Amino acid sequence: MRWRAVLLSPQQMLRTVGQAIRVRGGPLPVARALLSVVRREGMHGVRRMIARAGRSDDYARWVRDFDSIDDTMRARLRAEAGALPIAPLISVIVPVFNTPQAFLRDMIESVRAQLYPHWELCICDDASTEAHVWPMLCDYARRDDRIKVMRRSANGHICAASNDACALASGEFIALLDHDDLLAEHALLMVVRYLSRHPDARMFFSDEDKLAADGSRIEPYFKSDWNPVLMLGQNMFSHLGVFQARLLRETGGFREGMEGSQDYDLALRCALCVDADQIVHIPHVLYHWRLDASSTAANVAAKPYARNAALRAVRDHLAQSGRKAQVEPLNDRSPMLRVRFDVLKPTPLVSILIPTRDRPDLLRQCVESIRAKTHYGSFEIILIDNGTNDPEALDLLREYEKAENTEVLRIDAPFNFSALNNAAAARAGGTVLCLMNNDIEVSDPDWLGTLCGYAMQPGAGAVGAALWYGDERLQHGGVVLAGNSVAGHLHHRLHRGDPGYFGRAVLAQEVSAVTAACLVVRKDRYDEVGGLDEVHLRVAYNDVDFCLKLTQAGYHNVYVPYAALFHHESATRGPDRDGARARRLEQEAHTMIGRWGDRLHSDPFYNSNLEINGGRFFALACPPRIGQFD
Repeated sequence: MRWRAVLLSPQQMLRTVGQAIRVRGGPLPVARALLSVVRREGMHGVRRMIARAGRSDDYARWVRDFDSIDDTMRARLRAEAGALPIAPLISVIVPVFNTPQAFLRDMIESVRAQLYPHWELCICDDASTEAHVWPMLCDYARRDDRIKVMRRSANGHICAASNDACALASGEFIALLDHDDLLAEHALLMVVRYLSRHPDARMFFSDEDKLAADGSRIEPYFKSDWNPVLMLGQNMFSHLGVFQARLLRETGGFREGMEGSQDYDLALRCALCVDADQIVHIPHVLYHWRLDASSTAANVAAKPYARNAALRAVRDHLAQSGRKAQVEPLNDRSPMLRVRFDVLKPTPLVSILIPTRDRPDLLRQCVESIRAKTHYGSFEIILIDNGTNDPEALDLLREYEKAENTEVLRIDAPFNFSALNNAAAARAGGTVLCLMNNDIEVSDPDWLGTLCGYAMQPGAGAVGAALWYGDERLQHGGVVLAGNSVAGHLHHRLHRGDPGYFGRAVLAQEVSAVTAACLVVRKDRYDEVGGLDEVHLRVAYNDVDFCLKLTQAGYHNVYVPYAALFHHESATRGPDRDGARARRLEQEAHTMIGRWGDRLHSDPFYNSNLEINGGRFFALACPPRIGQFD
């Protein structure tokens, strides 16, 4: 199902409400959840909640068809576990406090059911006051010598208890498990399988879903590969998180005072000590997070201290890495964070390159909105006149020729977006380039400073903004690679204010590409990869190709939704739907497929369990583009 408004029939609505009551555990929890959503997000949030409930059946079918283990598969996996070339001991650590008896038993049994046999379960009881907890732990420890338990004499909260659990661990790797959650039975087997493929890896994380009140699996989060920019806005590492034991101990373990975001803080600190390719994503659902009214899985407001700890964790992480930034909550209702990097001094000159032809209304709107609404003061504008004939537009160009910090470059040749921008880039005086369409309208005064802050970060390639249609729906939220369809826009037509797929519409993140309708990049990096391909990609896909060349050169491309502009898409040229334009578009698509091949089918910032065909991004792929246990 695409991320767009969902209209349900009365029958569908009744079925959806019934399902919500079932998975949430009754009418009262549903009513509380609904009231909370109304307070936080209004009616848009209610519609999103209904849509999520309606998708539960889709995921149940997906689990049945593509993520279930029968006895035959179980036997095969057990045999594989015995034949693996490596067999490291994995210590599963669990801090426990007053866990409900059934939840505690289920958690322990999920570890005992692991198909990979070389594990130990290290549990610290943080001075629970419920009478059943310690006797149950002792009973399990007597029956299974792989289970180690200890009890604190006084409650020290989750960080202290987690460190005590780690002290029991003797494994080469440590896996984190909350006291009321479950591991998939093949979780540790998949960790070791991926470790055998990536022997230098020191951190692993997996996809996850939630456990409803009735025990059904709902709301899967199929994640990007390691995405350090996205990690600054949300803890996309957990769950399942697995750390090399030596790394965890070298970084000091869990920091007391970071309760509620202790695993977020740990992952950020460990990430500073390893190379990016030593953090491995396992694209399988290995962790089931129990949906409970008091947990952040269901209700962020239940633990406001968790967001405060997250703010501190990210601020400390950036300070330790020597990067200056403003870190703040995305809004007063969200656990997610917004990071704006400070622009380095002296402020770099930005050359804004704008191809244009006729349409004086668009050109004036674009240029005047830049001048009137941009707080960033160090920029020049280069207008690339591509054969304007309209008298009013010619008068406007002559007017702009006389304006301060504005140049008009005339190129009277068939339209070639790549060549126009390359010519202007060669003339540009700025150390930073901003490629911009003439149908862009500035609405956010901080747009250029925000984009430059990201573009000047170490290793940054192209940086793109959120582009909105006039009806407040999203035109560009980053670009995903889409196989034979080449590429498409993430969250296309999403309502403003909708967080999209697990917040990815509203968080800065690495992506494979961004649109050149508004793209900021350092000029030396533009030149290094040869700019846009003006021979084979004159009009379409040149921005995607450019971004992939930057990635190939070792840079990363970033989508930054905190810079928001209006885009009156293709208002000058119109769409490429038929005739010569359609043939040219098809030819350029063939160029991309021939040039990038399999890369278009394996976007590291998307997920092989999600659809890429027909623009149905973030829908479940049926079947997935990865085998069940690949």
